[in-house]
Amino acid sequence: MTGCTLIELPEGSVGSYEVRGGAPATRELDVLHPQKTVARVDGVLLTGGSAFGLAAADGVMRWMEEQGRGVPTPAGSVPIVPALGLFDLALGESSIRPDAQAGYRAASSAAAEFEVGPVGAGTGARSSQWRGPGQAHRAGLGFA
Repeated sequence: MTGCTLIELPEGSVGSYEVRGGAPATRELDVLHPQKTVARVDGVLLTGGSAFGLAAADGVMRWMEEQGRGVPTPAGSVPIVPALGLFDLALGESSIRPDAQAGYRAASSAAAEFEVGPVGAGTGARSSQWRGPGQAHRAGLGFA
């Protein structure tokens, strides 16, 4: 009941962010602040597993580095991949969480056409949980 999804962005993409909630699981969001030196984003990772799932970004970065993506530095390219974790630990087997291997698989299988609904990071997604037990609705990935 978990997974991860990479949104690979075209070269030169820029990003912004808004953080909500009392315990956000995020990685690399601060580099998107307008006062920081990073001016582009290579991809965005949505992952289940709460903060544990942020490890999937390691695999995405490894794959993107292999593709030559990232900010050039004297030590090599550093891919910029902000990641956001969904809390889905209460569903399914809580010890199963997206890891670096899952992130690498998500990145290597990224495609122009993709599934929407309860797949990837949306597998364990729920909405309306603030209403209390029994009020949550199954959610997933969507686009407009």
